[in-house]
Amino acid sequence: MTRLRVGLGCAIALLLGVATASAQGTVKIGLINVLSGQFADAGIQLDNGVKTYMKQHGDTVAGKKIEIIRRDVGGPAPDVAKRFAQELVVRDGVDILAGFLLTPNALAAADVSAQAKKFMVVMNAATSVIITKSPYMIRTSVTLPQVMETFGTWAAKTGLKKCYTMVTDYGPGHDSEAAFQRAFKEAGGEIVGSVRFPVANPDFSAFVQRAKDMNPECIYIFIPGGAQPAALGKAFAERGIDFSKTKVLGSGETTAEQALKKTGGNTDGDALIAAAKGLKWQSPRGPMSIDPDTRDVVQTIYIRRVQKVGGELVNVPFDKIENVKDPTRARGG
Repeated sequence: MTRLRVGLGCAIALLLGVATASAQGTVKIGLINVLSGQFADAGIQLDNGVKTYMKQHGDTVAGKKIEIIRRDVGGPAPDVAKRFAQELVVRDGVDILAGFLLTPNALAAADVSAQAKKFMVVMNAATSVIITKSPYMIRTSVTLPQVMETFGTWAAKTGLKKCYTMVTDYGPGHDSEAAFQRAFKEAGGEIVGSVRFPVANPDFSAFVQRAKDMNPECIYIFIPGGAQPAALGKAFAERGIDFSKTKVLGSGETTAEQALKKTGGNTDGDALIAAAKGLKWQSPRGPMSIDPDTRDVVQTIYIRRVQKVGGELVNVPFDKIENVKDPTRARGG
């Protein structure tokens, strides 16, 4: 099984890096996340990243106290996310909105960011269009076209010619499907079939059987994190997919393992977004930066495969593509 993994990265380092001074004694960050429901595992990972950074570096920066105000939307719930964003800005007086595991929640909160002129950091949601919805927004995670076009080209160039695609039927799934298929075909590959399944789908058996019947050289998958990857893996095992003949390609969820100094103390949205453009930092994923033109992330894309090491299945990096931008934005999308 071959797959590509993109983690949450070191978003909190950027967040606190640009929020190091305030006219007040405290910088308030409203963290809108998913800490319950089927996507809780991924949300907890995001929250643990915040906690780890603050444990390592403390909860004060340049003499200013960092206060995290957490809100749990419980899943894809745009109405709840927008209400939380409004409450955090109006009632709690946050300086920054952050978090946003899922695309629908990020899109809903973008309206609040734009209207209130509040700096907003998208730490995970990966649908390309999100970042266009507020001029005060940056993304520190990844965009799906950025990864999946790169991945589709790589897959075809490694010799795979016939591929079947399976994605979740919502914005990120559509983005990833279109990007992978386009790049795979442009590099000489053929898409022999495709299917989309519901966001909360509990059983993948029929979908996997449909893919198996097409006898492709590879199956490309995109599903959100949480409970579904295990259910999909079970379906592959039950339907007898031979991984020596059919490679399974997908993002990390498929096989998941279980700078305000520049603003001179000004925390308004215009000052923060100006400071964030062009920022560069080192993360667990290597060098990352914010494209000053698109306000989206630029990073290295790593290709990894699952193989046995010491008797256990682990994810092993074996290829990479550096300085990758979102190709959708580059085309004017």
